[in-house]
Amino acid sequence: MATVELKGVTKRFGAVEVITNVDLSIEEGEFLVLVGPSGCGKSTLLRMISGLETISVGDMFIGGKRVNDVPARDRGISMVFQSYALYPHMTSAQNMSFALRLAGKTPDEQSKRIKPAAGVLGLGDYLDRFPRELSGGQRQRVAMGRAIVREPDVFLFDEPLSNLDAKLRVRMRAELKELHQKLKTTTVYVTHDQVEAMTLADRIVVLRDGIIEQVGAPLELYDNPRNKFVGSFLGSPSMNFFDLRVDPDAPEQAVFADGDKLCLPRSLEGHSRVTVGIRPEALNLVAEGTENAISAKVVVIEPTGAETELFLRKGDTHIIASFRERLNVRPGDTVFLSADPAKYHLFDSTTEMAI
Repeated sequence: MATVELKGVTKRFGAVEVITNVDLSIEEGEFLVLVGPSGCGKSTLLRMISGLETISVGDMFIGGKRVNDVPARDRGISMVFQSYALYPHMTSAQNMSFALRLAGKTPDEQSKRIKPAAGVLGLGDYLDRFPRELSGGQRQRVAMGRAIVREPDVFLFDEPLSNLDAKLRVRMRAELKELHQKLKTTTVYVTHDQVEAMTLADRIVVLRDGIIEQVGAPLELYDNPRNKFVGSFLGSPSMNFFDLRVDPDAPEQAVFADGDKLCLPRSLEGHSRVTVGIRPEALNLVAEGTENAISAKVVVIEPTGAETELFLRKGDTHIIASFRERLNVRPGDTVFLSADPAKYHLFDSTTEMAI
């Protein structure tokens, strides 16, 4: 295990800056997830840690050693890619031992590393099979086994589950978490899937346009996003946002264009407008005339089994509400929604920062 530290790291491709002045410390044994939309720079940042991309400005340390000029093979890292990248003419065991053979390890030394790794990954009965004889999940486990047998100081994962079907992704997430709990190796994991980030991470790094927006534990970021972007990115379905006018005569209230009002958790005296964020699961269906409720028209109903999601519209604003119970509503119905003001997230309408 080892720490990873980035100090003022910037990456440029010609005149284009894709990573900007990143400062980040990854603790020994931590499972850190880099998350953000496509093109935010998360894979570039991972490739700089691995040594597959050079650093334009700044310094990187692994285990306290500066590694800017250290080749990838000498950094003590193993990387699992989005594609399995298995050799089709080699068995699972041969794929897992390939790097060990290149390093000059004897067959006995290879076996001593492969068998424990296969046991951890549940591959003991598949070591003699070729990739074509394995399922997608088994191939991904072989790719992980190839990384494990190198006994690295740091694991790097670049969207390893994106090629799997939805059911298998859920199972593999649990297996990855269990694997980390057993090995306790420092892990940096890249994904665009915020559900993966929330379920796997000890800490999440949210990136946008090469800049770190927020770092913290999953529920810390979910409950206390520092800006509208983080609030919108974490959570499925996404947070609802209402751009409202603050009542100058009653600054503890925000007003919709149709006259509906929300009672804010605190006075916003000095603000003319506010963006109120409310998560779908915080909304409740209430009777007409209920205090602090707003009206909306049902557009689409999506029953998923365990939950029912309502897609609604209030003027030009789209709303998603999520309910555990079955609902007796139809598209076109007007319903009334309310939420506990303590669950509101307030953002400055101009800067989009939390207030």
